[in-house]
Amino acid sequence: MSETSVCLEQLLPIILERLQVGESVKFTPNGTSMLPMLKGGRDTIVLSPINGRLGKYELPLYRRDNGQYVLHRIVKVGKNYTCRGDNQIYDELDVRQDQLIGVVTAFTRNGKRFEVSDFRYKIYCRLICWARPFRRVVRKLRRMLS
Repeated sequence: MSETSVCLEQLLPIILERLQVGESVKFTPNGTSMLPMLKGGRDTIVLSPINGRLGKYELPLYRRDNGQYVLHRIVKVGKNYTCRGDNQIYDELDVRQDQLIGVVTAFTRNGKRFEVSDFRYKIYCRLICWARPFRRVVRKLRRMLS
């Protein structure tokens, strides 16, 4: 079976149609912001419809006001969401509910499927968020040494 690479913008009408009828969509995201959990171009996600407000550690796909699509973890819930990629050190503030497209309910990493309800995944979410200050220090040290 051959593979074809298509940008998310082209797939969005199909994704939205499937989500609106309550179905999930599986696709391979690109980028490095969710490393080490997801490697762009290799791992897949299952995107499902959003039912109400999301909670801390959930992983929504959303569209920034500039049109860019982003898959980042919610690290704080208030009136709006604060999101951050697992490989990022800076927060994205004020992500609105109307920007959200869907939420990840499962993913495949290195060919192994994980549900977001899995206990190991929940531990990972807390650890990766807890380790953020240390990642900042490590990055600063790397910059200083290079």
